[in-house]
Amino acid sequence: MIVKSLEDIQGTEDHQKGETWESRRFVLNKDNVGFSLNDTIIKAGTESYFWYKNHIEAVYCIEGEGEVEKKDTGEVWQLKPGTMYLLNDNDKHYLRAKTQMRMVCVFNPALVGTETHDEDGVYPLLTE
Repeated sequence: MIVKSLEDIQGTEDHQKGETWESRRFVLNKDNVGFSLNDTIIKAGTESYFWYKNHIEAVYCIEGEGEVEKKDTGEVWQLKPGTMYLLNDNDKHYLRAKTQMRMVCVFNPALVGTETHDEDGVYPLLTE
C-alpha cells in the first residue's frame, strides 16, 4: 500500500512548476501501477497550450472555474468543480483559468515525475 500526503510532496522533485501551473505528483511510474496521479494547480487568469502526444490524460476539476478548448475544432467546454475531461485522442488543447483551478490528473502511460512541457506543450515519454 502507498500512502502520501500533499505535505510529503511539496518542495520535492515530485513537485514540478511551470509558468502557469504546478503539479504535485502522487503516483508515478516507479509505483508500477500503470498510471500516474497528479494534483495540479492552474493559475488564475492564464492560458496554457498543451498537447500530450505521448500520453492519455483524464482531468477532474475540484476547485475553480475555466474552460478547455480543443484546438483542431475550436469547441469549448466550461470547467467547474465536478467536471471531467478526457484527452482520449491526444487532443491539442488550450486550458484557460478564470480563477485558480485545482485539478486531479491521471496519465497513461505513467509519468516518471520530472516531466515538463516542451515548446509544443508536450511531455516527453520518459521511462526513468
